[in-house]
Amino acid sequence: MPEDEAVALLSRGHLEIEGRLVDASNTTVRCEISLDGLTRRCVYKPVRGERPLWDFPDGTLAGREVSAYLVSQATGWDLVPPTVLRDGPLGPGACQLWIDEPSGADALIGFVPAYDVPQGWFPVASARDDEGDAYALAHADDARLARLAVLDAVINNADRKGAHVLYGPGDRLYGVDHGVSFHVENKLRTVLWGWTGKPLPEDVVAVLTDLSARMDQALVPALEEHLTLAEVRQVRRRITRLLRAGRFPQPPRDWPAVPWPPV
Repeated sequence: MPEDEAVALLSRGHLEIEGRLVDASNTTVRCEISLDGLTRRCVYKPVRGERPLWDFPDGTLAGREVSAYLVSQATGWDLVPPTVLRDGPLGPGACQLWIDEPSGADALIGFVPAYDVPQGWFPVASARDDEGDAYALAHADDARLARLAVLDAVINNADRKGAHVLYGPGDRLYGVDHGVSFHVENKLRTVLWGWTGKPLPEDVVAVLTDLSARMDQALVPALEEHLTLAEVRQVRRRITRLLRAGRFPQPPRDWPAVPWPPV
C-alpha cells in the first residue's frame, strides 16, 4: 500500500490484539489495525514490555525502531516497513506494518555446508553441527542486502540476524527489529559482512551524500524526537566516515561482530 496511507493507518487506526509473538525478546504482539474501512495487520511493541538492557536506556527501544524507519525513508531504499510511535492497548509503543512473506520465498542468508557455498554467496563465519559437520554462515551477493548492510552501518545496528530480514511481495526486501540501534559507541553486529572492505557502489555513495544533506534539513529534528543529541550527532559522523572511507565497514575488534543466534 502507498507509504502515506500506511503511516496514516498506523498512526490513527484502531488496534485489536490478535496474539503475542512468543519468540521475541520483548513484548511483541500482532494486531489488526483498521481505519475508514481499511484493515491490515501490524506489529505493536509497547514500551512497557521492553526488557531492560545494560547498554541502552530503559524505555527507548520503540523510538529507535521509528528512527530506523525515518533514516530508511530518507535514503529512498524503503528497507524498513512503515513504523510510527503511538498509543495502543498496552500504552505507547512502536507500531509497524506487518509484512506477509510469499510462500516459497528463497532466503538469502543462512547456514550452508562449508563445501557447498552457493555460487554468488559470501561465507561470513564457520560453524559445526552436533555431528561435527562443517557449515558456513553465508549470504547472497545481492544489491538489496548490500544496501541493508550500509543502512545498518549508518544506524549502528547491534542485532542484524538473518531472521530480521523479510522477503515481501514484488521482490521486496525488508529489515526489521531495530530496537538496539543508534548507540553512540560502535556496536555494529550483523550477518552481512560479505562486502567487508569492498568499495561502496556509486549509487550508494550518491544516496549517502544526499542523506548527509538531509541530516541538515528535516531529518535531524525528526530523529531528535526519539534519540539524544549525542546519538543524532553520531548518525551524521557515521555517514561522514562511510563517505570518507568509500568502503563497507570492517568488523569491530572489541565487540562480537555477529549476533547470537545469527539466524
